[in-house]
Amino acid sequence: MQPKKYSSYAEIEHDLEILKLEKEIYFQKMKLSYEKTKESVFPSEPAQGFYTVYKKVFSGALGSILKIALPYIISWFINRKRGD
Repeated sequence: MQPKKYSSYAEIEHDLEILKLEKEIYFQKMKLSYEKTKESVFPSEPAQGFYTVYKKVFSGALGSILKIALPYIISWFINRKRGD
């Protein structure tokens, strides 16, 4: 590839401006790609809301009790006989 020959500073400035805009375009494309990837990896808003509520409920003393009791309650529901 032959180096470009410039006859004035205006041509150099013009090409630099084009390169600067191309750089900004590629940067914005990269940011958009990152945001789309992040949205596909992390849960959506309703799931995040559920997680926030879950985190609040299971924190503190009540949360400790629920974390201990919940597996026993679930196994009781699963193993109970029908008709009881």
